[in-house]
Amino acid sequence: MRTTTTRHPWQFKARFRRHAFGWRSQPAITRVKEAVAEIRKVARKDGLLAAEGAVTFLERVSPALEQVDSSSGAIGTAVRHAIESLVPIIASAPADAKTREAWLERLNEAHGNDEIPYIERLADHWGDLCASKEVASAWADRLLWITKRILGPDKEPGAFFHGTSACLSALFRAERYEELLELLRDEKFWHYRRWAVKALAATGRDDDAISLAESLRGPWTSDLEVDSLCEEILLSSGRADEAYERYALRANRAGTYLAAFRAVVRKYPEKTAAEVLAGLVASTPGDGGKWFAAAKEAGLYDEALALARRAPCDPKTLTRAARDYAPTEPEFALNSGLLALHWLVAGYGYEITGADVQEAYRSTMAVAERHGMGTEVKERVRTLVASEKTSDRFVSKVLGRELQLP
Repeated sequence: MRTTTTRHPWQFKARFRRHAFGWRSQPAITRVKEAVAEIRKVARKDGLLAAEGAVTFLERVSPALEQVDSSSGAIGTAVRHAIESLVPIIASAPADAKTREAWLERLNEAHGNDEIPYIERLADHWGDLCASKEVASAWADRLLWITKRILGPDKEPGAFFHGTSACLSALFRAERYEELLELLRDEKFWHYRRWAVKALAATGRDDDAISLAESLRGPWTSDLEVDSLCEEILLSSGRADEAYERYALRANRAGTYLAAFRAVVRKYPEKTAAEVLAGLVASTPGDGGKWFAAAKEAGLYDEALALARRAPCDPKTLTRAARDYAPTEPEFALNSGLLALHWLVAGYGYEITGADVQEAYRSTMAVAERHGMGTEVKERVRTLVASEKTSDRFVSKVLGRELQLP
């Protein structure tokens, strides 16, 4: 194995200096994504060099972001996604023992100096970063004596050690499961005790693992994390039906409803799209309209329209459907456009502009005229817009002249 002596002109290095960013989070988020993309591009040709770049980025990211406003959580999410993308690159790199140990030392120092903290979750991946049972075991031994003081029965209230999660992760990677269970016997904090859940599952005690995870639910525990881990345990042991019934619809909540639908469909190929959609809709009472895009993607056009009629749906999403499906599904496209106008008239939509209203109207009329329904549909739109009762009558102002409203 060669070492990482190759010099590479990483573009992100100049951008990630201490206090390189001001308070605005969006420029920093953009730079984080660019850095990850740059490293991943190199990884396609040179895994060792990419891993060196990943370590360098993780060393620099927290000092560079110290002045960024993190109150929205967006920048923290961006860094967390970066960690999830970069850890596999470092873990799989063909590094010799000396190089990997140097990387681990650098990352451990960066993690210990992480004041905000942005790379706190890096410790959860420590076992993976070690890349072997032997290295993980050595790191576990190194961190264990302080970790025992933090987790033991005589621990001081509020005591903290930045390497606790790294130690637990290393013990797990080293397959020192019983030692891990004994260490966490009296621990109640989910973020640490979940390693005991994982250890039980790793030794074939799946039901005990799930019982332990369920017992740890509470105001300071993320239900999503519990659901996700229990689902993972059941799926890995071939109990897919039980995983779906007990956890799937809750464990796969994502940034968008469409992403959640895709996640469940991907994990449970034996379930039909209609079955998954019905379950997700039932699990979110009152939010049926938000599943429109998922139903559309699955080709469930009647179901999609029914959902958008029953509950508010984003007018921009409906307008895109009217435009994009006009050539292939004209009836669906027309009804999507009419629903877009319906919800605009009702006052729904985020940061709606006059251009959005015009686009909804044009897309609807385009498909109507293509199928000889222009006069009929225009009259329906005129009646709909004339019924607008919002205080500013925004849609009426935008389309009033076009529709010849009084």
